[in-house]
Amino acid sequence: MSNSPALTGQIVVVIGGSSGIGRQTARLARAEGASIILAGRDPERLEHAAAELGALSTSAFDATDPAALRRFFTDLPGQIDHVMVTAGGQYYAPLAEMDFEAASRALDEHLLLPLQVGRDAAGRVRPGGTLIFMTGTSARRPGPGLAIAAIAAAAVPAITANLALEIAPVRVNLIAAGFVDTPLSARLLGDRLDQRRRQLSATLPIRRVVGPDDVAALAVHLMTNTALTGATYDIDGGEQLVAG
Repeated sequence: MSNSPALTGQIVVVIGGSSGIGRQTARLARAEGASIILAGRDPERLEHAAAELGALSTSAFDATDPAALRRFFTDLPGQIDHVMVTAGGQYYAPLAEMDFEAASRALDEHLLLPLQVGRDAAGRVRPGGTLIFMTGTSARRPGPGLAIAAIAAAAVPAITANLALEIAPVRVNLIAAGFVDTPLSARLLGDRLDQRRRQLSATLPIRRVVGPDDVAALAVHLMTNTALTGATYDIDGGEQLVAG
């Protein structure tokens, strides 16, 4: 049996790789022997991440811009093995306060971005490689302010399954996360962050909050296990099992 790192000689692209889950996935992939390419909106954050992780290259662009996304994949110097997409935030607002323009943008990011990545990356990813997308678990427990996030969470698994058939033998999988303790969560919750951490640590079956390293470990597993495609993998510490 070989003891070499699982991703030795492979190239992993992380779109949304300058912070949070994307950055941690890039870090773990690098530790498993991969060369990494980082993409994101903020050039300065990308450069800091690239310097820390020893990235092969970086590219700063808005992944929700179809022309920029296509140009990114067209300009890659050769074949790649895996693409992880964490770009795009959720939109939360009760109906009475909903900004429908912002809600439309959020749905575009979650519903059209996977299709665009699938189209543009299919010819660049080696057979057996994978595309990995992310969504939330909001569709499982409806509530005020969750309608847009729930639509995305319900729809992206169907998109994932269809892409897995259409661009095979490239594999396509989806990670559905509950609360993850990231800088984005901190920005969304503000001074309520510590309260949320305490509540989850007390009520989740795992008795701790889920962190970026947990999601990164799942993402790398999806890259290395070549039997996995077309499926959605929940990672929420058992949050869906807890009432209330």
